[in-house]
Amino acid sequence: MEFFTLIGLIYILYLFVYLVVLTVCDCDLQLAWMERFGHSIDRLKGKVVWITGASSGIGRALAIKLAQHGCKLVLSARNREELLRVREICLDLGRGSGLDAGDVLVLEMDMLKYSKHQECFNKVIDHFGKLDILMNNAGRSQRASWESIESAVDRQVFEINVFSVISLSRIAVQYFLEQGSGHLAVTSSIAGVVGVPFSGSYTGSKHAIHGYYESLRTERMTNPEIRISLLCPGPVFTNFLSQSFTNKDGESFGQDVSPTDNRMTAERCAHLFAVALANNLDEAWMAPFPVVPIAYLFSYFPNIARGVAYLMGVKRFQKLRDSRESVPTEPLSSQGTENESEIKQE
Repeated sequence: MEFFTLIGLIYILYLFVYLVVLTVCDCDLQLAWMERFGHSIDRLKGKVVWITGASSGIGRALAIKLAQHGCKLVLSARNREELLRVREICLDLGRGSGLDAGDVLVLEMDMLKYSKHQECFNKVIDHFGKLDILMNNAGRSQRASWESIESAVDRQVFEINVFSVISLSRIAVQYFLEQGSGHLAVTSSIAGVVGVPFSGSYTGSKHAIHGYYESLRTERMTNPEIRISLLCPGPVFTNFLSQSFTNKDGESFGQDVSPTDNRMTAERCAHLFAVALANNLDEAWMAPFPVVPIAYLFSYFPNIARGVAYLMGVKRFQKLRDSRESVPTEPLSSQGTENESEIKQE
């Protein structure tokens, strides 16, 4: 009996230390360890990395970060002018790592035009002769009360966040299997780990992404040279709010983040993305405190987490993500007007 009591005390002490360490980290513990003691980002030098959604936000910051470490880049988005600006920054900052003009390819691409995916993929291979990492980053988020969301919005969110990503990924996986190696990465979200309120369509789409990629990971356990990384940021300072879905078809949120919000910078997020890629992490979380500890609770102690969320209340829970009550929490019947929403990911 004393033996089991000792084991229990050790386990409790372990959990206590675990949670204390999380209070000083802005990412999960495996990622924090790899940032300090794992492979350097320089390990990616010379790799061909295709980043979708590269014209702004996390995608832009990641492109710049990887250029500084000598990665050859394919930059994709719909806004060619912004992509060209990002390309110039990458070339300027990447010269010290040996990049020249042919090492950064701008590829204007609408992810929703599935019929063009193979054509765009062929252009990448024609230009570089190979692809090492596909970083699926394009996507949009949302703010709306669950019951007010039009079904057309659900479909649009899943088209951009799930089906377009899976379409391009399947082409890449077929190529990686033929080549014998490759790395498939996707920008998911903490909303793919936790049931985040007032983003029903977005949260559902990110959970779907985890299901698709975990299924692929299980199927390819015998192909360890095919790496899969689910990268899950929390609140980040990006220009995403103005382009975000709401509850209504054709409507965008139209607001910007506030400089006083509790968010991670896009540059810090991109650095952690790069660390995760260099160390072939299966899944990585990055967010300002206390988002990551809450994600741990929901993952490993869901009943306790739901109790904590209940005690916090929906308003405080919402403020963990937005630093404000971005969507009114009262029922529609008591508002007199319909709820609105928000978000994007690039």
